[in-house]
Amino acid sequence: MVKCCQMRKSKNNRTNPLFFQFPFMVKHGMGVPLLVLFFLFPPVTAQTGQNNLLFQGYLTNMQSVMFQHIDDSWINDNLLHNRLQLKWYANDYFTTDIEVRNRFLYGKSMEIPGYKDTYTRDQGWADLSFTLTSSTSYLLESTIDRAWANFRFGNWELRAGRQRINWGKTMVWNPNDIFNAYSFFDFDYPEKPGCDALRIQYYTGVSSNLEAGVKVNSDKKITAAGMLRINPGMYDLQFFGGVLNSRDLVAGTGWSGNIKNAGFSGELTLFQPRDSSLGKGGDIMCSVSTDYTFRNSLFVQMEFLYSSVNYNYLNFTEFYFLPLTVKEITFTDFNIFGQVSYPFTPLFSGTFSGIYYPSIKGFFMGPSLSCNIQDNLDISFFMQYFNGEFNNVAGRQKLTLAFLRLKWSF
Repeated sequence: MVKCCQMRKSKNNRTNPLFFQFPFMVKHGMGVPLLVLFFLFPPVTAQTGQNNLLFQGYLTNMQSVMFQHIDDSWINDNLLHNRLQLKWYANDYFTTDIEVRNRFLYGKSMEIPGYKDTYTRDQGWADLSFTLTSSTSYLLESTIDRAWANFRFGNWELRAGRQRINWGKTMVWNPNDIFNAYSFFDFDYPEKPGCDALRIQYYTGVSSNLEAGVKVNSDKKITAAGMLRINPGMYDLQFFGGVLNSRDLVAGTGWSGNIKNAGFSGELTLFQPRDSSLGKGGDIMCSVSTDYTFRNSLFVQMEFLYSSVNYNYLNFTEFYFLPLTVKEITFTDFNIFGQVSYPFTPLFSGTFSGIYYPSIKGFFMGPSLSCNIQDNLDISFFMQYFNGEFNNVAGRQKLTLAFLRLKWSF
């Protein structure tokens, strides 16, 4: 539930100073105590002009199990995940936003070498992930994954800081999303990762604009590109070009529209190493997606991805837990996705998704169920099953994960 507070003039009503000390307190190991204070002492609104302050978030508790074979040992984990967002609409020209994730994880996964790094590794130019406390069996960490200021003057808009630059058009795989790739399997992170970047947009019309972005990652590698968006008819089209991680020249296009009543979108990106001749050592990635909603609210979607990148993963676990780049959003060349979703009642819905990997004679299955207990309380079940044959590995590789999550939004 969103809480938006109108600010009024008053001499005695002052802004809760905890808001403006939040990044400092998280950095110095005070993220969790601050969360408690937010619940005990709700924020007080400020008092200048007609400004709006937005504070919202959620708290989830998720139990998970993971195993390769059902008769083997199961890895049991529990994740307590809190997210806080503070957004200030100062006026028509200036907006600022800060969002923080606090996660407490405990279980057998903590004993896997390198597993904690998947939670504490910050891929941004600024290291805004902080381990508050940890041991061989648990981890408490806090991450600032959004921290930006936005300025808008006429047709110009500029945003600086940790943000999400979303250039994707399809749902599962986004070859156009060169700034901040994400994994379809990471369902517990709907906000998706951001990047430390500067973004400038110039609006040339209602549905057309020019855009440029530049980001720096934790290795001080630069990704920079410019994009043109137009709408010549029934389709939104985009064209971009730039450099990826100071290594590859990139160029691509994307589109979204409809064929009669069905959605139709796609993305195409070319990668060319800067130190090689044109056409040598380059890669191509292309995704095409279509979806349709029936009158009874049954939603059906299909998506296809081709990637010429050479992948050498040995199992599903290696891919599942590694941080992604746009060239590593998959682990095989051909990928075929299908999904159906249906609301059985207004409060209870189900989804079944699957992916076929022809190159490894493998597949993924992902059923899920979600029930809305109250307006701001949901319980969900997710299952992910992988099966396939990897090169240089004897036998079929399998991986099963199951999750039960309770989510409270405020």
